[in-house]
Amino acid sequence: MGGWRKTTLGEICNEVNGIIQTGPFGSQLHQSDYSDNGVPVVMPKDIADGQIITDSIARISEDHVERLSRHKLLNGDIVFGRRGDIGRQALIKAKEAGWLCGTGCLRISLGQTVINSLFLHYYLRQNDVVGWITNQAVGATMPNLNTGILRNIPIYLPPLPIQRRIAGILAAYDELIENNQRRIGVLEEMARRLYREWFVHFRFPGHETVKMIESELGQIPAGWEVKKVGDAFDICGGGTPSRAKDEYWNNGMLQWYSPRDLTNSNTMFMDDSADHITELGLAKSSAKMFPARSVMLTSRATIGAIAINTKEACTNQGFITCIPNERVPLYFLYHWLVENVPVFHLMASGATFKEISRGVFKTIELIIPPEKIVKCFEKTVMPISEQILILQRQIQNLRQTRDLLLPRLMSGRLEVKGGSYE
Repeated sequence: MGGWRKTTLGEICNEVNGIIQTGPFGSQLHQSDYSDNGVPVVMPKDIADGQIITDSIARISEDHVERLSRHKLLNGDIVFGRRGDIGRQALIKAKEAGWLCGTGCLRISLGQTVINSLFLHYYLRQNDVVGWITNQAVGATMPNLNTGILRNIPIYLPPLPIQRRIAGILAAYDELIENNQRRIGVLEEMARRLYREWFVHFRFPGHETVKMIESELGQIPAGWEVKKVGDAFDICGGGTPSRAKDEYWNNGMLQWYSPRDLTNSNTMFMDDSADHITELGLAKSSAKMFPARSVMLTSRATIGAIAINTKEACTNQGFITCIPNERVPLYFLYHWLVENVPVFHLMASGATFKEISRGVFKTIELIIPPEKIVKCFEKTVMPISEQILILQRQIQNLRQTRDLLLPRLMSGRLEVKGGSYE
């Protein structure tokens, strides 16, 4: 194709006098160098969905940054995690310029004169490219990336104007996704604050005229009652059909969730599971089907991932699934679970990994408000929650469309003209 050329990342690096290097070795950055404040240090755990997540990012003082100045990140750099989830990388944006490439990461800095950094970021996200990198990764216990592997990545490179157009088309999808995610965050916070206002701080409609009385859980409004989970709503566990039996899995149509489905998605609703089992697999295991619009809670190892299934489903044994009812309806139940995750952690036990058993979970006490107040909350929160589901599905459709376009644009099979494609 006219103007397109086959090259490698290393050849481009040489052409622009760029940088492909590892982050500082562990001997250069000690645990004692980290502080609560200062410049963020990007580690593999901070890389997710093509961007830097700062929830638990480590920091060091400016003195250490100057000492390690060769590892400072620039706008347009790309950071790879060296171990574990091979192919995980993020594009450094203006807000992250000056941060540090941490131990366990690799930094690519090639400027913008030959290869557009946003184009390269999308190019490296292709399944074929991630697969190529994974096959090259070395290490028997845990695959590792190195600079040699990154330098050898084959690149099919169009002229710079076409790179910019391709990157712009794909970025438009990601901007829509980010906008929807921000809207979901606002809606989730609205519902969470409403729950806390009514059912934690007891500032519900009409609270001014209601007396407070003593209960097993401290002072609660008169007319409210304390019940154990076992007396308030039904729960069920899960199970795993034998992996040795193909007939339990092949062509399975029943949704079967594992904790990873929830932790990978991190969404309020789940439309589908990664794995599916057959009717025979269900019958030959301890897995139990539960209705749509139940609330799944991960109960072992990772405790407290919570999501609502939109279709009838079952789970493996790492769950306690809560079935809503008229007195403990869906969204009241969901937000009670979210609010009480710290309690579940405290009540978990186990030597190998922490787990909260169904028996222990049933003994947890919760406050049940009068039916009128619960119904009022449900009526208020339902449209907020349904809007979250709509936005989630829009995000899924946008991702599917973007991922369908990605290899076709990068291979030149879809020609771009004036910022659009044909």
